[in-house]
Amino acid sequence: MSDEDLWRVLRGISDMPYGAGQIAALEQLLRRVDAADDRHLAFVTRMQATTGYIYGGEPAKSFVTFSWCLSEFDGDPQPYHQRHLHNLLWHFKYMINGLLNFPEVPLDRTYAVLDDMERRYRAGGHSLQAVHKHRFRVADHVGDVEAAAHWYRLWQTTPRDGLSDCAGCDPTSQVGYLADTGRDVEAVELAEPVLAGRLNCNEQPQSILTALLLPYLRTGRAEEARDAHREAYRRLRGNLANLWDVADHIEFCTLTGNEARAIELVERHLDWLDRPPSPAAAMHFAAAAAAALRQAGPSTVYRRAADGRSAAEVSAASLADELAETATGLAARFDARNGTSHQSEWVARRLAVQASGEHVPLSASVRRRPTRRTRPVGEEPNAPASSSELAERVRSGKDERSAVTVTVPADAGPDDLLNLAEQSWGQHDLSTFRAALVAFDDRFGSAELPARTSAHRLALRASERGDEDDIEGAITLNRAALELYRKADEEVAAQTVAGRLGVLLTRSDEDTEEGLLLVREAAEVLDRLGDAQQRTAGHDRVALALLHRERWAEALAALDRVPADAGGDRHLAARIALHRGHLLEQLDRVDEARAAVDEARRIGRELGVGEVVTGAGLAYARLVDDPADAVAACDEALEAATADAELPVRVTRARALLAAGRAPDAVDDFVEAVTLCVERGAEGDAFLRWELANAYRMVGRLAEAAEVAEEAVLGLDRLGAQAEADRCRHLLAGVYAGLGEIDPALALLEQLASNLDGPDNLPHRAQVLEEAGGILYDADRDAAAGERFAAAAEAYRLGDLPLDELRARRRETYAWFWADDRDAALHAVEVVDGLAAKLAGQAEPPVLYELAMAAEAGARVLTGQDRLDEALARLSGVPDRLRSIEAFGEAAQVEALIGELLLRLDRPAEAEPLLRRVLGGLPAASRQVRQTAWLLARALDLLDRPAEAAALRAEHDLDEDD
Repeated sequence: MSDEDLWRVLRGISDMPYGAGQIAALEQLLRRVDAADDRHLAFVTRMQATTGYIYGGEPAKSFVTFSWCLSEFDGDPQPYHQRHLHNLLWHFKYMINGLLNFPEVPLDRTYAVLDDMERRYRAGGHSLQAVHKHRFRVADHVGDVEAAAHWYRLWQTTPRDGLSDCAGCDPTSQVGYLADTGRDVEAVELAEPVLAGRLNCNEQPQSILTALLLPYLRTGRAEEARDAHREAYRRLRGNLANLWDVADHIEFCTLTGNEARAIELVERHLDWLDRPPSPAAAMHFAAAAAAALRQAGPSTVYRRAADGRSAAEVSAASLADELAETATGLAARFDARNGTSHQSEWVARRLAVQASGEHVPLSASVRRRPTRRTRPVGEEPNAPASSSELAERVRSGKDERSAVTVTVPADAGPDDLLNLAEQSWGQHDLSTFRAALVAFDDRFGSAELPARTSAHRLALRASERGDEDDIEGAITLNRAALELYRKADEEVAAQTVAGRLGVLLTRSDEDTEEGLLLVREAAEVLDRLGDAQQRTAGHDRVALALLHRERWAEALAALDRVPADAGGDRHLAARIALHRGHLLEQLDRVDEARAAVDEARRIGRELGVGEVVTGAGLAYARLVDDPADAVAACDEALEAATADAELPVRVTRARALLAAGRAPDAVDDFVEAVTLCVERGAEGDAFLRWELANAYRMVGRLAEAAEVAEEAVLGLDRLGAQAEADRCRHLLAGVYAGLGEIDPALALLEQLASNLDGPDNLPHRAQVLEEAGGILYDADRDAAAGERFAAAAEAYRLGDLPLDELRARRRETYAWFWADDRDAALHAVEVVDGLAAKLAGQAEPPVLYELAMAAEAGARVLTGQDRLDEALARLSGVPDRLRSIEAFGEAAQVEALIGELLLRLDRPAEAEPLLRRVLGGLPAASRQVRQTAWLLARALDLLDRPAEAAALRAEHDLDEDD
């Protein structure tokens, strides 16, 4: 590789985002540069590497590159050194900040660098303002209050110059000092004009917004604090170098009562502690994270894998202890170096942070301050309260699931109470059901009772367990009840319990045959011995058992044996209609299914049974074609829903609202659904956040979409749902691109391309590579775009998608053309021509379009090579082919190029009518109007028609010299 090539590589690396990728590229280039023995290039590359290490999260490596450059500058001055003197002096500031952050570097070394910095600044006639600022930083770090105040005053009173920090970074440091000394109002006032101005620094405005979090909060500016957090964190979150500032945002979340969000941020950045930019940043993050984790109770946190450590859920409490130990240990090392106790005292204050003052809502996905559901490691999510816990709530009047207070007759006997409970269960009256059972247990729990009565209580206890989703417990209790009923020779009751037991058994693969046998035998016995209601319930249980095994037609046949009036039991009739609707839906008999669930809704309304209205409403919403009807059904279901049923209704309603074109309303329902998930400790919130992120995207709220999609990706990864996580990454990449955050978007697409490395994923891999190329192309990073388009084309080739391959190669051609890489562009044209030849003769519009645009791309490349006749020949007939498929804009674009070629071939008489026709057909606001008007004016000049040319230029506000 020649020196010229190496310089070009360095320029390309300078355009890369800060981070591990740029650092790797710089280090590879350094090896090549040193082998080439070009001292100038070696100096400039190391200067670039110093900056790259600082902003890429590896500042320790900058000490070496800076020292090399300084030694080279002092030891063997060269003319080119002077061009870089300003940057070399600027880098002294990086060194002071960096040396302070490593406790193994003696403080004397930092003071020596400061003294050298001051000497060089004085020698060059520069202001000492930056020197005073960095002496202040050292004093502040070691806790010398008087010295810090002294250097702060000198910093503020010394004139600024070109080596002073920028108009955003200097005030950021001031805001931090004012906030630390209790002068919050001054801090906010100082920052206002800074934020109102234009900030071009890499570190702004995120740094000053982060510094303002606590001053805003402590001066009652909660909305400004929230907005500062959202804006700053979004800019900080992708770069390891920002670990210190991320810790400030975690602490802010803890202080404002956003414990769930604080834990999410800890989880998202926890693995950065495995490779922190500095011990100081690690100390700060560990302290803030430990304080946040101490608010999490006995919950768990996901920790990614690292060297020697597997990915796992870890106890929040144990992790808090580990991080607190890390923070205090690092603080002790700093204090030992500094000869003070300042850092240990500072860490102790950080570790004691907890929520204080009014809650400030921060999350775009959790509306209110949820009570985070905590559970021991290994406990299943959504574990309900036990029967004994529910009984105690009923006794105390604190059962939040009971809508009314129930009074049980004081003189009711044991069978009366159990019959009341049985009746209430069938009527969906859980309040009376529980109250009757509590009364039974209180009054007769220790009494000697007949076997029939004991069996009845066991059967009802099994119903309780089933309601709590404790299937194994319900099966055990039903078996015990069945045995007692048989001993008591209570055949009808025994078969009722046997049917219930059979339904439960069919929910598992192992016990299916036993379950089906039980429900069928029970239905046959009840047909002979039971009353109309019992016979109806028996056949319904057969249908339910078959439904569990997804034997839809057989289940429907079982329901067809049910009498029309359901044995006179209207509650049972509602349930049967709902079951029938579900079975018909599975059999794709949609109209019949809709009628069945509508009947269930009608009965549910008449009986006032919210559970039935809710279930039927959800089913109806799935079955209607009109999204507005689905929304209306969900509205009714939501009004009738119990607290436990609200979540599925919210989700269904949100999706219906999206389908109905009411995305802003859908956002509200998705937010409520996520909040409910978080409150209940359910793991499905990651999937819902994904949907919420898409809803935010649809309404143009891209910042919120990015925030929520990031949360979703983290949660989906945690669940091991890679396919869904990758689809969410794809969504997030598009959101980043919409926000203008090009590098995070590209990083996600690169990750997706890596994940989609299997042969079955070639089309998807090609798509994301092509999207990455499009983003780079739009950002004028044309050479990198050409590489991505080429990689996409190769993936399309391997996937046997020739038309897509042609499109990607065409886009590659444009990219190399605008990158001014003539050889690569000409080679791409040759490849495109070969692909186009294979597709020639096909008449499908997509093929015609790509063939036409491929001809245009080749013509542009040849035009750039002054091969004008060849370029013009390529475009023969292309505009007409584009118009034949109604691609009128592209046809005009090609005709404008033909007009340009005719002018350059000195054929203005042919160009003038063509360009006039094109100009007349363009929309007035089109970007192409000015270009075409300029070409037409040029044609008129060449045709010696200056008055017409001048009038045209005046009409389109064109300068003759353009």
